[in-house]
Amino acid sequence: MFEMKQQWDATTVQDAFLLGVTSNQLTSLFRKVDGCLSGQLQELATQMAQTKKIGDFISVPTLGKTQTKWLYLIYLGENYNGDQHDLRLHIGKIGQALQQNQLETVGVDVDSFLGSAPVDDVLFCIGEALSLSQYEKHHYKEAEEGAQTKIVSVALYGESLEKNGVFFAERGYTYGQGTNMARHLVNTPANKMTPTDLEDVAVDLAMKHAFEYEVLDEEEMHRLGMGALLGVAQGSSQPAKLIVLRYEGNPKDDCVTAFVGKGLTFDSGGYSLKPSAGMHEMKGDMGGAAAVLGAMDIIGAEKPAANVLAVIPSSENLINGEAMKPGDVLHSLSGKTIEVRNTDAEGRLILADALTYAKQLGATRLIDVATLTGACIVALGHETTGAVTNDEDFMCKLCQAGAEMGEPIWQFPSGKAYEKLLKTSDVADLNNAPGRPAGSITAGLFLGAFVEETPWVHLDIAGTSWLEKGTPLGPAGATGVMARTLAHHIIRANK
Repeated sequence: MFEMKQQWDATTVQDAFLLGVTSNQLTSLFRKVDGCLSGQLQELATQMAQTKKIGDFISVPTLGKTQTKWLYLIYLGENYNGDQHDLRLHIGKIGQALQQNQLETVGVDVDSFLGSAPVDDVLFCIGEALSLSQYEKHHYKEAEEGAQTKIVSVALYGESLEKNGVFFAERGYTYGQGTNMARHLVNTPANKMTPTDLEDVAVDLAMKHAFEYEVLDEEEMHRLGMGALLGVAQGSSQPAKLIVLRYEGNPKDDCVTAFVGKGLTFDSGGYSLKPSAGMHEMKGDMGGAAAVLGAMDIIGAEKPAANVLAVIPSSENLINGEAMKPGDVLHSLSGKTIEVRNTDAEGRLILADALTYAKQLGATRLIDVATLTGACIVALGHETTGAVTNDEDFMCKLCQAGAEMGEPIWQFPSGKAYEKLLKTSDVADLNNAPGRPAGSITAGLFLGAFVEETPWVHLDIAGTSWLEKGTPLGPAGATGVMARTLAHHIIRANK
């Protein structure tokens, strides 16, 4: 996909060449290309600095003066410093344009995008943004549209490049592909992504990367005592699954990080029925599971020296004559009992058993990811993921990984005053829905009751997993959020 090139000249055959433009610095390669166009390129750069907004681009045909057909000039602004968030968006916008114009072979003047950033970070962002921006949703229309042309090769040019330049661009592309996998899973209609279908995806992933795996069926769950997961599943004719993948990259290390992803492939709310207007989007209630699988795809490709466990409880939350009811009491794998005050607070129920099982499998650190509460959207909108933790150092490291991936995380407060709200049932150990106040916090702390002393972070992606409008990095719909952050947390700590 990526290759480093020593020289560019007028005979270099490419569909497109990308160059960053600032108002005060032009690279030696920019001047070389400009020479082939009789100085017109620099004149265009000057005009862009006067008339364009940061992130705007223009496409320039070379009209046969070079074997490169098109030049794409991206205006980076006067004070461009190589900020990764900005660079992702700039390259993503161009990536979408290249796809729309069916351009397959691309060159990049890496030096023109450096600013003051390390070249490795810039290369990573280029690979990541080109991958993310190429994602397109599958559709099921009768008149099937042909797939858009994808970028098939990217040549990297620049005096700053070192021998490992391709490595970082390829890594960024791998991160993007893992995110795109998560997007695809969430965007798939619920009748085509049942718990059994999700199992098939996970097993295929295990085979691809030689992961160990197991999948528990409902009979095994009954034998083990997973009453919380089974309680949610009993309203559906689709059998529940508990999916486990294991990556062992450092057998000598006893540390095992578990990713636990909520896999509700469809959530009607049960007897606490959701409004019909937006219920079609509830195919996305398995965004946590999708993020975990996307992260495992990245980890399988990058092979860090770490041990990672993926645990995915998967079911549907529907209504039939056997569905759980408000007031029911469920017996969890941990031994704790739960009064169901709200059947639409089901994600925390299936995660409770999954977290307990992850600990039984040897997890020494836990990260759960879930589209858990509408309250998180009220608190943080669609820009930031909410978090609850029992380990501040663990939380800080995960927040840093999220910041580097452009997926910000905000830690909610916690404490005994909030924990008391969970113990308001007079018939069970825990109440699954103690009320609207601090809803995201109490939902997280409900999970914390099953984690106990194990270092743990809970990530609520209810707001960040889905966007109503597209961005330069992808179309409206699933974002695949946290796939990159989870993988990066592991990889950056085990370089």
